[in-house]
Amino acid sequence: MPQLSWYKREEDLTRAALTPYRLLQPVVTLSHGEPDSPNMLIEGDNLDALKALIPYYAGQVKCIFIDPPYNTRSAFEHYDDNLEHSQWLSMMYPRLELLRELLAIDGSIWITLDDNEAHYFKVIADEIFGRKNFITTVLWRKNYAPKSSAKHLSVDHDYVFVYAKDEDKWRPNLMPRTDKQNKAYKNPDNDPRGPWRPNNLAARNFYSKGTYSITCPSGRVIPGPPKGSYWRVSEEKFREMDAEGRIWWGLEGKNVPAPKIFLSEVKQGVTPQTWWSYEDVGHTQEAKKEIVSLFGDDVFGTPKPERLIQRILQVATEPGDLVLDSFLGSGTTAAVAHKMGRQWIGIEMGEHARSHCQPRLKSVINGEQGGISVSLNWKGGGGFRFFKLGSPIFDENGHIREGIRFENLAAHVWFSETGTARPARALKKPFLGEHNGTGYYLLYNGILGDDSKTGGNVLTRRILRSLSKFDGPKVIYGEASGMTEEQLDELEITFKQTPYDIKA
Repeated sequence: MPQLSWYKREEDLTRAALTPYRLLQPVVTLSHGEPDSPNMLIEGDNLDALKALIPYYAGQVKCIFIDPPYNTRSAFEHYDDNLEHSQWLSMMYPRLELLRELLAIDGSIWITLDDNEAHYFKVIADEIFGRKNFITTVLWRKNYAPKSSAKHLSVDHDYVFVYAKDEDKWRPNLMPRTDKQNKAYKNPDNDPRGPWRPNNLAARNFYSKGTYSITCPSGRVIPGPPKGSYWRVSEEKFREMDAEGRIWWGLEGKNVPAPKIFLSEVKQGVTPQTWWSYEDVGHTQEAKKEIVSLFGDDVFGTPKPERLIQRILQVATEPGDLVLDSFLGSGTTAAVAHKMGRQWIGIEMGEHARSHCQPRLKSVINGEQGGISVSLNWKGGGGFRFFKLGSPIFDENGHIREGIRFENLAAHVWFSETGTARPARALKKPFLGEHNGTGYYLLYNGILGDDSKTGGNVLTRRILRSLSKFDGPKVIYGEASGMTEEQLDELEITFKQTPYDIKA
């Protein structure tokens, strides 16, 4: 597959792997609502934050939405949006790698961009996600009027790139039918099956049984389908449909016959399309009004309307699914996900996480009525926990830093062994769990209540008897082992020494 080259590409290919795992430290004073909420607002560089989430949420996120800097050379207050192409690609490549790791096998990622970087992005996204997992490019008409100030053409749309983790396993939800779509169904003949709409009996695709003549109830004979087309059903099937009252001949019985499509028999949803009009999902002026109502002034250059994010989550998620936005901006994705009953993780850098995202999400929990709130009958509720990035878990030599808590190290041990995420609220016990028939244990930081030098962190027969029983092969991490190799082999134990055998 063709690959895109840029300055320092080789360094960027390893940047995600070399980014240290950092602690996520809760900030209780900035959290709000339910204290045990699974929703997370993280302050910090999103590359570090994404790496910190991997041991806990790898393969768990159903939908990722990101609205990264467009690289428009405009002076944005909150983002450096004046990057050269190579710098922009250097920023995006390692972050996309980590986002892919977080995505569930049946999940999808949605990225908004414009012409400045869209086509460069497509090449690196194909490389990271796999070209076969590219779903489509949605066109969002973001302006409701042409820009008279445009130098050449008024650009009225943005792109929304859609990739699946595995396109064989990802399926979009159907969109709810609208009143406008249902208005096409009428019932001029009072058919007891209810409203219907006429369909075209002729089709351009060749059909060997689709060339017969038809006699109308009025006696008019139609010698065959229009030139260059074919009837879409056989003569036998046509007569069967007519006998069942599924053919419309017109009020006088002499029209070209039209099969009836009954509203009661069509799918209750509509297949999502790739053209999203501002009437359906909002426009930039609507988004700016939402921001002004929240913050008092227009502090963002390219906000997205809540209805746009709502459409994405309607297509890509169900209530309770986990949604992630690592370029949270004004907090729109988290706000919409919360109102729609999804779990969410939002990442935003610097003071902006505190000055804009936190107040907005606090307002959502308190029942704010902007954006999509009224249409969803949103009354408030729920909560979120605020986190900031702490120190790296491992030092530059790969050793565990002093003071790292058991649950942080346990998440890394579990992930390095199984490649799966350890639940953020897993029990604080030496037995980490079973995976593919093997049990995993961690003796660390006095987890057994014995801080003596030769106590709970050293594997002995006494310690082994105190551990949760698991009938099968075991991997046990500890500071040292007081058991012989023969004893370990007999008991099907693989002993690994901390910190040396822990993969950072």
